[in-house]
Amino acid sequence: MSGHRPEQAALSRDTDMSKTDATRAVIEGMVDGLNDHRIDDIGEFFAESFRWMGNQGCGTKMGLREFQDNWQRPFQAAFSDKVAIDDARLYMGEWAACFGRQHATHSGEFMGIAPTGKRIEIRYMDFWKVVDGKIVDNWVSVDFPHVLAQLGVDCFDGEGWEAYDRGEKTPPRPQNKG
Repeated sequence: MSGHRPEQAALSRDTDMSKTDATRAVIEGMVDGLNDHRIDDIGEFFAESFRWMGNQGCGTKMGLREFQDNWQRPFQAAFSDKVAIDDARLYMGEWAACFGRQHATHSGEFMGIAPTGKRIEIRYMDFWKVVDGKIVDNWVSVDFPHVLAQLGVDCFDGEGWEAYDRGEKTPPRPQNKG
């Protein structure tokens, strides 16, 4: 990229590194709470006005109540016996991030798919900002296409780039712009 470069890492540039241990304690407690399937009292870890910003299909939840009603409850209705396993967590001042997977049973309707009883894997990434002992922002990416594929739905209708990896299709290349 030549010329002007966009500003990078503006949100985390001025993080207070002395808050790393406090952030770690909030996140570790929250993950334990989610693994205990807590909903009504999960505000112990989240600010009332926190923002939960998910990828397409997950939506955006503005505030604790929307998170509980429009994410936690529907998710737990669709997937029971859920256990989250963070494969990696990173902490930096007021910031934390992780990626991992959940193992769950598809026991309720999900995206219009009737319960199958299948045990599935749900991959995710989370980025949190913690202020005064509460999560105020949570950027989330949940791999719903992977979930759907395990339930027999190819949301890419055979056009996913995994076909390149398997050698079934030739990946396109950019044309020279001489």
